[in-house]
Amino acid sequence: MVVRLLRRRSKTKPSHWSVHRSAHLRSLAGVDLQLSADEQAMAAGEAGPGCQLAMRVLTRTAQAMGAAQLRPITGAHIDSCLYHGQAGIDFAARLVEGEASVVVPTTLNVSSLDLLHPELYRGDEETGRAARHLMELYEQLGCEPTWTCAPYQLEERPSFGEHVAWAESNAIVFANSVLGARTHRYGDFIDIAAAITGRVPDAGLHTDAGRIATIVIDVHQIAAELLAADVAYPVLGHVIGGLVGTDICVIDGLPEGTNEDRLKALGASMASSGTVALFHAVGSTPEAPTLEIALGGQPPERTLTISMADMRAARDALSTAELMSAHPTSSAPLRGISLGTPHYSVAEFGRVRDLLDGRRIAPGFDAFISTGRGVLTELELRGWAETLREAGVQIVTDTCTYITPIIEDRPGPIMTDSAKWAYYAPGNLGVDVIFGSVEDCVESAVAGTLVRETGRWDG
Repeated sequence: MVVRLLRRRSKTKPSHWSVHRSAHLRSLAGVDLQLSADEQAMAAGEAGPGCQLAMRVLTRTAQAMGAAQLRPITGAHIDSCLYHGQAGIDFAARLVEGEASVVVPTTLNVSSLDLLHPELYRGDEETGRAARHLMELYEQLGCEPTWTCAPYQLEERPSFGEHVAWAESNAIVFANSVLGARTHRYGDFIDIAAAITGRVPDAGLHTDAGRIATIVIDVHQIAAELLAADVAYPVLGHVIGGLVGTDICVIDGLPEGTNEDRLKALGASMASSGTVALFHAVGSTPEAPTLEIALGGQPPERTLTISMADMRAARDALSTAELMSAHPTSSAPLRGISLGTPHYSVAEFGRVRDLLDGRRIAPGFDAFISTGRGVLTELELRGWAETLREAGVQIVTDTCTYITPIIEDRPGPIMTDSAKWAYYAPGNLGVDVIFGSVEDCVESAVAGTLVRETGRWDG
């Protein structure tokens, strides 16, 4: 009976889909979903047809998750604003036409366009217009035009234990793992439905039981010299994601107090090679002061040890282009670098600036760094943006170079320090990739050819 009621649509009165306003909705998983009076009113259409549609999406999601109730949230981050086709526009337009608006602070993920640098877009005009229209629709819903995949770099971000509805895989894993906030892995349409209703299913990673690690990842065999370098973390994440999939792990053996940028790279690659939404790192993430606490006092189901051989194999797997030499410094027809997936932080830009040390990018060589508008504003205030531009660096905002046609289509591989970019770009863009450290990327960009240091990997 409930399935039938949830599917009902009145051509004249959309609010009639839940005319009985029952206090309980029978879950598909056999659990009663209890709605508060306010939630029943939204389900009945009293807040308008747009909110009613969002509530229908949310209640069906809750049913599928086996939630007994909904939980209020304090914020949301939306991935649905990234253009994938007409369905995304149709759904957003229906919400707008139904007078829906978000009821919690809501940030927007990357879009398909860089509105600050529109000349970078190399796609067809029709797709560009559609992408722009979708962006405008989400602004009409009351979302903040942040256009970043790293909302945790904004001035306001959720605190420990705060419940939010975040989409975008790297943002989800960062919020859960590094901030200790609570969000399930929400995808397109569910994210905006949560923002409009101010609710999420009280299930999964919103619960205490859903956040306990079941797998221990032992990294004590990885050389300390490698763990002291930024390049270790995207590679380690690539290994772990492929091993744990959707499970929650706790990493034992990382340097205590590992910084946010390294944890960002670790989580982003785990969420790419696997579907990790939460990890713990003993001594570095807030829910893992000890191994025992991260495991909830229970023995692990599995303990997996990562070796140096595993790390070298993962590093090599992230490169699709065949290197011309096994020597640490070798030449290849490299044509560019792309950094900033996820979006680069101020500190990461500072590292590139220091590595350039007044030098310029080689003529005819592409150097892209993607970031959010907030970070770009800080770079402008510090004078770093102009310094980087004068050196030949192209700063990209609002989007990312692995999802939007920005990089010129010409022969030669692209080098990156991002495991996520290396994972997705070959399929999305049809380019060959060489993975390396940020030091490798900058030196290669200055030399105009491949420069790769491998000594720290010998450990």
